Amino acid sequence: MGEASGDQAVTRFLASIQVGDLCHGTVAAVSRSEASVILDGFAGQPLGVVGPLDGSWVRSFADVAAVGRRISAEVVAVDLDEGQVRMSMAATENPELWAFLKQLRLGVILTGTVAAIERFGVFVALDEGPDHPIHPGVGLITYPELSWTRFDAVTDVVAVGQRVSCEFLQFDTWNGEARLSLRATRPDPFQVFAEGITVGRTLSGRVTKVIPFGFFVQVAKGIEGFIRLREPAVAPGVVPEPEDVVRVGDEISVSVLEIDRDRRRLTLSQRSV
Repeated sequence: MGEASGDQAVTRFLASIQVGDLCHGTVAAVSRSEASVILDGFAGQPLGVVGPLDGSWVRSFADVAAVGRRISAEVVAVDLDEGQVRMSMAATENPELWAFLKQLRLGVILTGTVAAIERFGVFVALDEGPDHPIHPGVGLITYPELSWTRFDAVTDVVAVGQRVSCEFLQFDTWNGEARLSLRATRPDPFQVFAEGITVGRTLSGRVTKVIPFGFFVQVAKGIEGFIRLREPAVAPGVVPEPEDVVRVGDEISVSVLEIDRDRRRLTLSQRSV
């Protein structure tokens, strides 16, 4: 009975907290992965959690989270199932930047200049809003959001110093970044291609990649379809090796088996040609 009553008390307390609220409390324990915080108004157990990346963007976690220290942090998530409130001290440390990122809405177009190219994405220094305290730009474009088509090098798409317009995707509260999409501001070549193609149509294309269970064929600029290895005409019951069927660079005729516009997938067949 006592445990159930305690769970109800936790649920009632958490239900009164909203994302964006400013909470105060005392650090009860610190590990490598998080700091547990006893929140003001509920002394029974530590319900607040601050992760290392939520502690500070400029100071070490040990400097901002120590047992017994009083802290103020903004609520970024309330998990009723786990009975936890995830909080960010970085938000209160950088209120101007946090306020700017919070007011952005999905789909808004942001402009800026490519500030740096890293192995995980491209930083963009936005024209509006404050600078980031540690990163070269507040905006970040991950590689999949750079282009609709495959590319060998990031510099084939953007270069440092280049002006870009991007669509806002989400506020990354862990790193204090605006996740952006460059490709979302440009027509999707797959959808344009799919408008004029029907299942069963014969196309000509060039083999671009061979993998153990099939190969890719480029049938238009930026458009590739996939043929499963069982598709080529071979003797019944024989599973061929990829190099026995085609090689990269071969020009072949294929027919369209399926067009999946939602997943941007084109399935081809060589057998029915």
